[in-house]
Amino acid sequence: MFAKIYQPARNAMQSGRALSKHWFLEFTPEMAERPDPLMGWTSSTDMRAQVRLSFDSQEAAVAYARQQGIPYQVTTPQKAKRYVKSYSDNFSTNRKQPWSH
Repeated sequence: MFAKIYQPARNAMQSGRALSKHWFLEFTPEMAERPDPLMGWTSSTDMRAQVRLSFDSQEAAVAYARQQGIPYQVTTPQKAKRYVKSYSDNFSTNRKQPWSH
């Protein structure tokens, strides 16, 4: 039973940061999923794979894992580089690439 503590990256289709402030604790699967012979759906008998705990901070998630005696690994997110460009930069005289249509 090994846990992963992480802060999810925002979806490429969203511009806000609504769910990116929470930290999650998920258990790594102990066994691989296998297809059901009748329906073909993948299934597993590992119940911990369905557990996803949400925390307000990384410290709270780490404290919970330590309190419960769960070995864990913390994955810190990489900060996105902000590139601010205005429309007038397209017509600037000091462009690195020439303007062409």
